[in-house]
Amino acid sequence: MPQISAPLRRSLGGFAAVLALVAVQAGSLCAAEVEPFFGQYRGSLVVPKADGTRERRDAAVKIGPVEDNEDGFYVQWTTTSIKPDGRRKAKSYAIEFTPTGRDDIFAAAMKRNVFGHTVQLDPMKGEPYVWGRIVGDTLTVFSMFVGPNGDYEIQQYDRTLADGGLELVYSSHRNGFPLKRLKTFLERQQTRR
Repeated sequence: MPQISAPLRRSLGGFAAVLALVAVQAGSLCAAEVEPFFGQYRGSLVVPKADGTRERRDAAVKIGPVEDNEDGFYVQWTTTSIKPDGRRKAKSYAIEFTPTGRDDIFAAAMKRNVFGHTVQLDPMKGEPYVWGRIVGDTLTVFSMFVGPNGDYEIQQYDRTLADGGLELVYSSHRNGFPLKRLKTFLERQQTRR
């Protein structure tokens, strides 16, 4: 085995230390990119219905860190339909995301496998396939559904940081054709400590 000179050993040791520091910073960079989105937001929007009428909906979003995964985060959102007679009907969703090996792309951790690891759902079983990404000031969540006849639908939620909250743009496409596009502002809520 060839001998490595003392100066070269020191250089290699320094290089290894720099690589370790870069790896640690890369892991924390992932969490730091998501952190500006953390908070609670509220707003409302008007949704056109298939029969030509419109329905008002309240919208709430909460984004925060996952307790047992320092690089993970969750997005929880609720839409509440307000009927003309005053009745309210709420639908809520919550999804945890974990970093992937690709920059700024996050896998949805929607269920646990037999080994206790979080995994994606199976779109071939009618379950949504969900992922997220961050581009600049926009956190996007995509959901893809495969219908019983093989048609597909993609829903996209763009949440862009804005002064005082988030700009939310929701769009959906079926087999590549646009179905719906909604836009609203969600105001950041003050949280109690």
